[in-house]
Amino acid sequence: MPLFSAVAPLPVNRITNRLFDPDARDYILRVEAADGERLESQVRGAINAFVVGCKVDGIWTAIKASCIMAGARTLSGALIPLSGTAPTNNNFVSSDYNRKTGLLGNGTTKSLNANRNNTADPQDNKHISAYCTTGNTRDAARVLISTNLGTNIGACVINTTATVFNGRISYSSNPAAVTVSGVINGLQGASRNNSSTVDYYFNNSGGSIASISSAQNSSNTFIFSTPVPANYSNARISFYSIGTSIDLALLDVRITALMNTLASVIA
Repeated sequence: MPLFSAVAPLPVNRITNRLFDPDARDYILRVEAADGERLESQVRGAINAFVVGCKVDGIWTAIKASCIMAGARTLSGALIPLSGTAPTNNNFVSSDYNRKTGLLGNGTTKSLNANRNNTADPQDNKHISAYCTTGNTRDAARVLISTNLGTNIGACVINTTATVFNGRISYSSNPAAVTVSGVINGLQGASRNNSSTVDYYFNNSGGSIASISSAQNSSNTFIFSTPVPANYSNARISFYSIGTSIDLALLDVRITALMNTLASVIA
């Protein structure tokens, strides 16, 4: 009787490393199914490290809707949700996507509907964020991520104008903006965990502004524009997240490490 019996080969898309986090494994397999091809082992490892790191930091459960719009081999793969519902693509095409740097807006017609309503997270416990490998040009009001602004009551928005950065959550009137010049790269976000202030974050630094919260408007959250298009982004965005209150500085460390790794390992 032979000491070893023949073993059938494993399916090509199976992740056999038991050290992979189950949420990371599930996401990777869904991306690979959309791509029709396996991801490189280093890309898989970088995604796993991001998910594990977010869990170690205690911020994973705050990410309710999200896409990593880098790493995947195709635009279809890039729009597979890390968490929550898949976004609806409005006018992006494959040539807009770069595996290293993300998805490029055109400032006029292209956006994503995240298919997560503004009311899905509590008025005083929520965040929105987007990671730009190249930020908006500073020539007009340009929205990275937003609910329907309308009269502004109860809306959420991350946007820039020629002179300021706005990070607003469930606001009742326009709070103070932060004066800043030049292209803003990296993570840009806002988070609220109380009824009187909002934390904002950009350029690797954060702060708080006085902002009384208001009951939220019922609107899906869009990336690259408002839901009723008015102010489009021309940034290149490689990640977005929507959910409950989060430590944006910790998220920045994790997502920056992921994007730096992807840029270094993808040919």
